Amino acid sequence: MIWRLTLPLAAAALMGGLLAPCLASAQSREALPPEAAYLSANCANCHGPQGRSAGAIPSLAGLPSRYIVEQMQAFKAGTRPATIMHQLAKGYTDAQFELMASYFSSLPKP
Repeated sequence: MIWRLTLPLAAAALMGGLLAPCLASAQSREALPPEAAYLSANCANCHGPQGRSAGAIPSLAGLPSRYIVEQMQAFKAGTRPATIMHQLAKGYTDAQFELMASYFSSLPKP
């Protein structure tokens, strides 16, 4: 009899725990300026739609914002090895790196 009462409560708690990060990510994405998604769309050519790569190029979705900014700054400075990212990174400001990093970090990991 007790399991009949606790099973629905356990299921609700589990679902709440699983959905909370998704809802928080969606809310944090909504708080970002539209430029964040606009700038980040340029990355889709190589890193996949919404930062989810299907190939050898790394996915960006769900990575920590600080990590993305640091890597983009390293590409721009030429201190991180790359094929084309050096050229692409030079076209963005640090403020734009921050916007794109906030956008990608707000997405769930693939």
